[in-house]
Amino acid sequence: MSHDRLPTDNPAVVTCGLPYANGDLHVGHLRTYVIGDTYTRALDRVGQQTAFVCGSDMHGTPVAVNAAEEGVSPEEFALDYHETYAETFPKFNVDFDNYGHTHDQTNTEMTQDFVSTWADQGHVIEKEIQVAWDSEEDQPLPDRYVEGTCPYCGEQARGDECDEGCQRHLEPGEIEDPVSTLTGNPAEYRTREHKFLRLSDFQEYLQDFIDRLEGTENARNQPREWIEGELQDLCITRDMDWGIDYPEQGDTEEDLVLYVWVDAPIEYVSSTKQYTERVGAEEYDWEDVWKLDGERRPSTEWDEEWTDDAGEIVHVIGRDIIQHHTVFWPTMLRAAGFSEPRAVLATGFVGIDGKALSTSRNRAVWADEYLDTGFHPDLFRYYITTGSGIEKDVDFSWDRFQERVNGELVGNLGNFCYRALLFAHRNYDGTPEADVSDEVRERITDAISDFEDAVAEYTLRDISDVAVGLADFGNGYIQRHEPWNLVDEDPEQAAQVIRDCVQVAKACAVLMQPIMPEKAAALWDQLGEAGTVADAELSDALDAPPAEFDAPEELFTEIEDEEVEDLNETLRERVAEASESDETENEETDLEPLAEDRISFEDFQDLDIRVGEITAAEEIEDSDNLMRLEVDIGVEQRQVVAGIKGLHDAADLPGTRCVLLANMEQAELFGYESNGMLLAAGEDADILTTHGDSGPGTKIR
Repeated sequence: MSHDRLPTDNPAVVTCGLPYANGDLHVGHLRTYVIGDTYTRALDRVGQQTAFVCGSDMHGTPVAVNAAEEGVSPEEFALDYHETYAETFPKFNVDFDNYGHTHDQTNTEMTQDFVSTWADQGHVIEKEIQVAWDSEEDQPLPDRYVEGTCPYCGEQARGDECDEGCQRHLEPGEIEDPVSTLTGNPAEYRTREHKFLRLSDFQEYLQDFIDRLEGTENARNQPREWIEGELQDLCITRDMDWGIDYPEQGDTEEDLVLYVWVDAPIEYVSSTKQYTERVGAEEYDWEDVWKLDGERRPSTEWDEEWTDDAGEIVHVIGRDIIQHHTVFWPTMLRAAGFSEPRAVLATGFVGIDGKALSTSRNRAVWADEYLDTGFHPDLFRYYITTGSGIEKDVDFSWDRFQERVNGELVGNLGNFCYRALLFAHRNYDGTPEADVSDEVRERITDAISDFEDAVAEYTLRDISDVAVGLADFGNGYIQRHEPWNLVDEDPEQAAQVIRDCVQVAKACAVLMQPIMPEKAAALWDQLGEAGTVADAELSDALDAPPAEFDAPEELFTEIEDEEVEDLNETLRERVAEASESDETENEETDLEPLAEDRISFEDFQDLDIRVGEITAAEEIEDSDNLMRLEVDIGVEQRQVVAGIKGLHDAADLPGTRCVLLANMEQAELFGYESNGMLLAAGEDADILTTHGDSGPGTKIR
């Protein structure tokens, strides 16, 4: 892996986070796979040798639980979903070079080889840990059979992850107030011996790795909290039957299977290997990608300079699994002597019509549901990829979908290509005999450069915007020159203008192919071009189009209001049902509902929250609830107006530690300037403070 600007001479692999074979696909899932497919096609377009691989995640407790409920084996249950996914992805023009699964022989052998190497290198240790146990069923409870309270943020959590709160990975035994999901009884803890990968062996390496990692800001910044703190060793085994066996277990040792987050990312390597086995190492060699100089390097002999000898590894994942791909996974690779990722692109979440997506409440737009509308898959690909930057959250709304399709695709890109090619066909039977003008050649050259920059900088929205921006230029160009008037007045100039427009249309086909491959192929065919647009190079955007081509057809069809209203009605009913469920649950707890909108880690970092100490306090006359405070935040004293009058005695406040939002906008309240916001909980204004002795000015992280 190099850090030279893409494309490089090294082979590349793009992977996507494995879909868990435990439920139907929805638009939230599809965002990741469409982005992965788009970026792979864009790398191909700039001349980078690339494979796009993935597979189904077959193991883990939820599969075992749901299989038991349906009365089938976990393998049968997971394979059914695996086959469904393999059939669904191509319907959205997501074209994996290889799509495997974690339970096949290749991944089983690869995973056990990884783990054996870790052990041989001394990176696996045994520890006695407290394991949850259901005494009524007399069996151990794997992670997902346990629910309780997150010890870090206090939210409801699963046994291995605080999925409702801070998103932190939890080791066995960390969860508080554990309950068995099998019986609802309190879970007991018993001492069991398990295997651990010593992440602490790799802390210095990880600190260097995260500095050279490329990709989205959230993937590069979020892991620093874990990497720069005290790294906890990773428990890599579980007490259950469904999974890949820990290698070389003795006859007297109780059987253990590997943790699902061990064999799942190793499927990236296994799937790449399967691709090589199918096409041959001469066409694509998986070892050139994953191994350093084509060889495994023991972790004790690994050198950063060798990274130039391996491939360009790019992972496209959801934001909720950043830790696994930037802490666990590079450690697993380094410990086994394999190369590290070059980039991690972490997508934001997908909301549904202004609400958080919830599969359990059916607040989702499902993959099959989209396909049933009859809308072309390329429309979805365009909408879900260009709505915002990769790491930003996206809200799926049928109204916005219609608006963007009708405005940007029908009214702009489709309109330009159709009118340009139709005019050329009617008046010249194809491309007029004229040279491309300097203005248009320069504009297409700039578009190609913008495309190359977007690929090198991992900006998927810019990749998608290049063709639409070029069509927008084309619409302005044809409107400005009015060739329909020039045909009689100045035939030579008319031919020049239409020659330019046909060239722009061809460039649009070349540049739009990664995001809308079928529509690009249709435009390519309308131009009468030989070969396929998938095999075209960027330079082909400037090659002369064929002299003759047939009458074009419109690329895009306008979405009618009636279609959208029907879809909206279905979605409104679904969101309303889910909201009623939310309200019922919140009534039972008598708490305010959680905010539906999530903020990114980067947004949180923008908040400057400091420990403060109140040095003076007085009530503000004529105000029912305001109090003026002087707060020491280390670097300076701040005057803050807070709504705590009547809830706190001003005389008792001096000396009280507090938490202050220091970069809150200044405001004037009852004639007093307020320069910060005091943080307090609930209607009684319970002032937030610190458990330890953090001094004034200490930043809250």
